[in-house]
Amino acid sequence: MKYSANSVWVNKDEYDVVVVGAGHAGCEAALATARLGLKTIVFTVSVESIALMPCNPNIGGSSKGHIVREVDALGGEMGKVIDKTFIQSKMLNKSKGPAVHSLRAQADKNKYSNTMRQVLESQQNLEIKQAEVVNILVEDGKITGVQTYSGTIYHCKALILCTGTYLKARCIYGDVSNETGPNGLQAANHLTECLKDLGIKMYRFKTGTPARIDKRSIDFSKMEEQFGDEKIIPFSFTTNREDVQIDQASCWLTYTNEKTHDIIRRNLDRSPLFSGMIEGTGPRYCPSIEDKVVKFADKDRHQVFIEPEGLNTNEMYVGGMSSSLPEDVQYEMYRSVPGLENAKIVRNAYAIEYDCIDARQLHPTLEFKNIQGLYSAGQFNGSSGYEEAAGQGIVAGINAAMKILGKEQIILDRSQAYIGVLIDDLVTKESLEPYRMMTSRAEYRLLLRQDNADQRLTKIGHDVGLISDERYEKLVEKERIIAEEIERLEHTNVGTSQEVQQLLASCNSTLLTSGSTLADLIKRPEITYEILKPIDHARTYELSEEIMEQIDINIKYDGYIKRQMKQVEQFKKLENRRIPENIDYDKVPSLRIEAVQKLKQYRPISMGQASRISGVSPADISVLLVYLGY
Repeated sequence: MKYSANSVWVNKDEYDVVVVGAGHAGCEAALATARLGLKTIVFTVSVESIALMPCNPNIGGSSKGHIVREVDALGGEMGKVIDKTFIQSKMLNKSKGPAVHSLRAQADKNKYSNTMRQVLESQQNLEIKQAEVVNILVEDGKITGVQTYSGTIYHCKALILCTGTYLKARCIYGDVSNETGPNGLQAANHLTECLKDLGIKMYRFKTGTPARIDKRSIDFSKMEEQFGDEKIIPFSFTTNREDVQIDQASCWLTYTNEKTHDIIRRNLDRSPLFSGMIEGTGPRYCPSIEDKVVKFADKDRHQVFIEPEGLNTNEMYVGGMSSSLPEDVQYEMYRSVPGLENAKIVRNAYAIEYDCIDARQLHPTLEFKNIQGLYSAGQFNGSSGYEEAAGQGIVAGINAAMKILGKEQIILDRSQAYIGVLIDDLVTKESLEPYRMMTSRAEYRLLLRQDNADQRLTKIGHDVGLISDERYEKLVEKERIIAEEIERLEHTNVGTSQEVQQLLASCNSTLLTSGSTLADLIKRPEITYEILKPIDHARTYELSEEIMEQIDINIKYDGYIKRQMKQVEQFKKLENRRIPENIDYDKVPSLRIEAVQKLKQYRPISMGQASRISGVSPADISVLLVYLGY
């Protein structure tokens, strides 16, 4: 049943958009709608939870770094804020190809949250309100407003749900169960029933976090120190690279051992994960230490990263040892790890259960299929991670604004962005566990590199109104320089002069037996655009590191990029073949019964989306193509 307040009061202020939740999805959604000129109010159960990092103290990582850069390219805020608040930065997977290079930064958690809060507080058209939203108001299948716990009604034209892990949240360790959200903050206990009354299918998911340990109780001499990159690359394309070259904090690496694993095995019966006390499904790719010990019994050790939560706190995050074991077992377990023998726990590890939705109820725009003007983003959609939340948040914000403004909503497809892959997976595939983005999920990852996110998405951000003319013109100029310089290199020949041969020899590169273009030399793994400067006599100008990197990647991987672009052309053919909203699948001859059932359930908007639905075969797609006259 819906929550019913003792008294009802209608707030006379009219809002275009209401955003429920001010986590990473809510912040991006609210900023997007406000920046597009719409009067927006964002509700949070606590203003202290704005852009909160309740778990790991970092932004980015494998594939997640791609998403942060895509959010920035669309006009979002996450990249800018982490550039101002990071304490260590690394480009991951540098020994591999550029498709999997991913930026990851340790954050000063409090500073990140406070900085994002300042951005929201200073944003025109945006208000922040600490209150729990308990009811959603719908008339004739359209959103009309929300009601808070106090009974106050706020009218709006669009509503974006970004509730994160707060819906009926329950934090658990051992036999301790607290009806709270993350970090002991208030849970949102009333909205779930309203959602169910509206016919929305809900799931119960789980995630967790490790203990925080007092830095003064750690023996770092028994651990391996982990340093950041010497030359730091920012997340935001607008950040000056010189501004992020700072002194960085260290992290440390240690390992569990057989003693640790024995302690865990002996106490599995006290783990709510295995006793049945926890009902929610946890993330496959970020398991608790109990899960790791049980599922990977052949492993005699697991990595443990000790990471600072900020520069002005002694709290250290124990990455890799998430747990819901009782407090006494946590002490015994952590103290068995080298360097943590005298560890003092500041905050116990815990698991958290929460309500979220089956995202197959959403269009690729993140609008609910059965309620106009209702959008959702973030962990509420069954995903995990700050970055995945931010990516969905900015898309939901843009589309809510476009709908109100009477403009075409955006759909990022799988060939355009990791955000497109993420959303497409969420709305077309059943997720029985929290969804985590990985590079392996993207078929066109050579095109979806983190280094070219601006070239892929900034035009879209500019078209919707989140990217300024000045920023867009800089991108156009950058693309012109890259294209003209690559063309020059492809038509600049060098011979077998002593100067050329000496340079090649210094790079341990095969000497030339005949003439070559500079572009052909750059195709060699050991040669770069910058290395060739001494023999490139026509180069009388300096280019930025960013542009030189693009020149190298585009030349070195030219054949692979062209091949993948041909694959995208085939993919686009199905994506561009739209399916009418009012199609009656029961009247499509020769369509299998399972396909009819699945297509009626999902109501895909294109042949491409239909082809990715489990239970719809290639033969079914052929039948549909013929029926629709394609």
